Amino acid sequence: MSAIDQLMAVMEAAFDPHWREAWTRAQVEGSLAMPHTFAVLLDEDGKPPPEGSPAAGFVLARRAPGEVELLLIAVHPDSRGQGLGRKLIDCFCQVALESEAEQVFLEMRANNSAASLYESCGFKPIGRRKGYYRTTDGEPIDAITYGKKL
Repeated sequence: MSAIDQLMAVMEAAFDPHWREAWTRAQVEGSLAMPHTFAVLLDEDGKPPPEGSPAAGFVLARRAPGEVELLLIAVHPDSRGQGLGRKLIDCFCQVALESEAEQVFLEMRANNSAASLYESCGFKPIGRRKGYYRTTDGEPIDAITYGKKL
């Protein structure tokens, strides 16, 4: 099982299709082919999974000078409620620090319950895009951008 296989297995289980947040394998592969995009994979114990073993969560992120953007974060439903999301954010922030980033960003739909996790990790809402996302039935949902200084 490759790292992309591990990531896609979590993606397929973690995202409700109604919100249209999951990426396709081609989108993930294309993104990871770019030199400044990276993934962090963790197993259910919060450690990098051994090659061939399943992942329990992932972060997909992109570096730019002075900042890192969290593109996607997901925890497999079987591993939720155990602090893995916080560990993923901590790993993401550590990689950002090692990349000499001064700040990190993420964007999410306005009704996402993960807001409390992000805010407890020090992220602050810094922007809003009206009607940026659309559900499968066409309902518009605002996007909220969060930032955190490192």
